Amino acid sequence: MALGATIFKADLQIADLDRNYYRDHALTLARHPSETDERMMVRLLAFALHAHEALSFGNGLSTHDEPDLWQKDLTGAIEFWIDVGLPDEKLIRKACGRAGRVFVYTYGGRVADMWWSQCRGKLEQIKNLTVTNLPLEASRAIAKRAQRSMCLNCTIQDEQIWLADGTESVLIELVTLKSPLPA
Repeated sequence: MALGATIFKADLQIADLDRNYYRDHALTLARHPSETDERMMVRLLAFALHAHEALSFGNGLSTHDEPDLWQKDLTGAIEFWIDVGLPDEKLIRKACGRAGRVFVYTYGGRVADMWWSQCRGKLEQIKNLTVTNLPLEASRAIAKRAQRSMCLNCTIQDEQIWLADGTESVLIELVTLKSPLPA
């Protein structure tokens, strides 16, 4: 018998001063049995960074041709494709052909560094791709905030992210590995 997903609820208050986006979101996250708290919380962080009424969680780990998050326009065209972790380079290329913008959020310290050194040459010339790394200390710190029911505040200003759960705040400073190329 296959194990089912574990359901997490998150009340997420976002104050993104960089984008002028201020909104509360009541989110339901289904954590795949093979997914760690760290990966799930990085997905939640990616949601906060791109929050929009049309942004939704994809099937991610359980479906090979869907992202962790995506945003579609009213016609069904994919505006944003967001993956978390260390996706296969071929899947990233395919996503870049299907979506207007593709974002990859890596984490895991040395493993993420090794992944980037292997994929960098193949991905650097893709125009609509952004690759960002979450430092190991930050990903582990936000993983500790994981609860089945969470109330989180996320403040984004000057490319610094503060994620707080009412008892502790975590400062997150992302490292951009690859920015989109000019059109």
